[in-house]
Amino acid sequence: MKVRVRYFASLREAFGSEETVEMPAGATLGELRDMLIARGGAHAERLGRDRALRGALDQAMADEARVIDEGAEVAFFPPVTGG
Repeated sequence: MKVRVRYFASLREAFGSEETVEMPAGATLGELRDMLIARGGAHAERLGRDRALRGALDQAMADEARVIDEGAEVAFFPPVTGG
């Protein structure tokens, strides 16, 4: 299945605003993140498990156990802090 992945903030600077990724049916948000990390390089560095990241599925916050549907929009972004 094809999934649209969008990146925000520092991730957008590293990867561009979005890409389309091919995933197996029934994949979760966490499995997508692991697949992107497995690319190595900047993906492994910026999306690594040691990084605090937020995920959204179809514009709603989601945890990594959520199953992704065909044609879904996934977004990754660092947590926002303010002062």
